[in-house]
Amino acid sequence: MPFQLDRFDLDAFVRATLAEDLGGKGDITCASVIPEDAVFSGVMQSRDAITVAGLPIAEAFFRKLDPGAEVSALVEDGEPVHPGAILMHIRGSARALLTAERSALNTVQHLSGIATLTRRYVDAIAGTGAILLDTRKTLPGLRVLEKYATRMGGATNHRMGLWDAAMIKDNHVAVAGSVGEAVRRAVTAGIERIIVEVDRLEQVEPALDAGATHLLLDNMAPDTLREAVALVGGRVPTEASGGIDLDTIRAKAETGVTYISVGRITQSAPAADIGLDFSPA
Repeated sequence: MPFQLDRFDLDAFVRATLAEDLGGKGDITCASVIPEDAVFSGVMQSRDAITVAGLPIAEAFFRKLDPGAEVSALVEDGEPVHPGAILMHIRGSARALLTAERSALNTVQHLSGIATLTRRYVDAIAGTGAILLDTRKTLPGLRVLEKYATRMGGATNHRMGLWDAAMIKDNHVAVAGSVGEAVRRAVTAGIERIIVEVDRLEQVEPALDAGATHLLLDNMAPDTLREAVALVGGRVPTEASGGIDLDTIRAKAETGVTYISVGRITQSAPAADIGLDFSPA
């Protein structure tokens, strides 16, 4: 089955990425150094323990420039692999494969880096019942791919954008006048999902009374989170957010919150160390 993501055009992404690299003039290195009929084979290999993401996209880059290329993935996205694991075999036109190499590799390195870091956070809260969420802290133009990578790492997607849920935060409250008033306006507008950020316990009841369907408990210490969860009493899902890292996530997950959102899994993930080594076929 072709690789498909909602609101993502794979062919357009591949074309735009290659166009950026080729600059309308082509790969002058390959054109001058590599014979037109040369055939190369190669392997994509992980140099570290990672969670893989992005292999179908890498394949699309290779096939875009060489539709007849032989591309065989040895693992699936979402799988953990050990250092030295071979992820993919490739064979085809040397010019095409070398031209597509960097675009394909960059994508797999970036997405696998996100999936790998995400998996570390998911493992850190295992057994607590809390669910890891990603955020909208993604690179412009890459949100769908980066959120795909967090899913491969075991997280659940939060809002995909500004369109699929209302999220009332401190600046919205400041303009509206109060938490309750901001929520009432969203309810009046007919919005079904209304996520409300609260950073003080006294904001919990006004938000719920006005119709909030989800509370984001922002920058609360574990003891305060426990109080907030008790106040909510299961009426709506609760979400811990704000400044959470691998050192603090477990304690916050153990407070009973439904979700924990972490911007770091997309903002701060280092690229995975993956190489693509070619040899004459």
